[in-house]
This record gives sequence, C-alpha cells and structure tokens, in this order.
Amino acid sequence: MSRALSSNDAKVRDGGRGETLADYWPLISLVGGSALAAWAIADGFASVDMRTFMHAYMGVFLLVFALLKIFNLNGFQDGFVMYDLLAKRVRTYGYVYPFIELALAIMYLNFIAPELTYWATVGVFSFGAIGVVIALRQGLDINCPCMGSVLSVPLSTVTLTEDIGMLVMALLLLFVE
Repeated sequence: MSRALSSNDAKVRDGGRGETLADYWPLISLVGGSALAAWAIADGFASVDMRTFMHAYMGVFLLVFALLKIFNLNGFQDGFVMYDLLAKRVRTYGYVYPFIELALAIMYLNFIAPELTYWATVGVFSFGAIGVVIALRQGLDINCPCMGSVLSVPLSTVTLTEDIGMLVMALLLLFVE
C-alpha cells in the first residue's frame, strides 16, 4: 500500500521537464479528441453554432477528465492536495472534485440549468487557477493530477491555460448570445 503524498513530496522543477511538445501529447490528444467529439455532436444535431459546440466540448472534456480522475481517486487526491487551496485544507475535496467535474459534464451535455452550470464552472476553475498559479510561482515539479494518475503531464502553464480556457468559455456562454 502506498503512502499518501504531501506538499512536502513536491520538488522544484528539473530543468527541461515540461518544455517539449512530447511532454504534453496526452493532453493535446484529449483536447483534440474532445473538440472532434463536440463537432460531431453539434453536427449530428444540425446545430454547429458557438453555444452548442461549446456545450458539447465542455461536456466531453469534463467527462473525460473526470473519468481519468475517478479511475484512481486516491492517486488523484494525492496530487491535487499538493496545489489546490481547498484540498490542502479539506482533503475530502480531492475525492469530491472529480464528481463535481462529472456533474458539470452531464449538465453541459444535457443543457441542464445553463446559468447555474456556467457560474459553477467559473467558480470551480477560477479557484483552481489560483492554486496552479501559486504552485507555478513556487516552481513545484509535480505531475498534473488533471488527468488523474493515469497519464503523466507536468503541472505547468498548460494546466493554467486549461483552467483559464474553461473559465473563459463559461463566461462567454454567460454573456455572449
């Protein structure tokens, strides 16, 4: 049985780690696959407009990433607690977070309570981005738990871009017709 990791287990980033495209190939594949699936869903409903595409994209993206975390909840939680501000204080949040993503995915895909969905996304991803910024400023070298413990991608500005991208899309859905 492995012991739980703590923020003391993180170290300062080794030179070169996270600097090549190959380091992010799993993430690029999932983002691209989510975009293709979103286009297929929107096209299947003969409604390839911004709102339908973004709902489908965010739904598929969040579903895939939630499942990657759920595959190994303990592994996800061990990594998440190293940088997420709430998970550091309330460890249970690390176990609940993937299910929040899963609920958001279902809400996006089903167009359930759109305004609530958008505001919840803004809250979750804004708060998450703050923890990523702090970890990056500290130079922590940890695997991004964004893909659970299944795939290994370093926590980096790519992680921050992912959080900010979800935040911006939710804001666009809220304020752009």
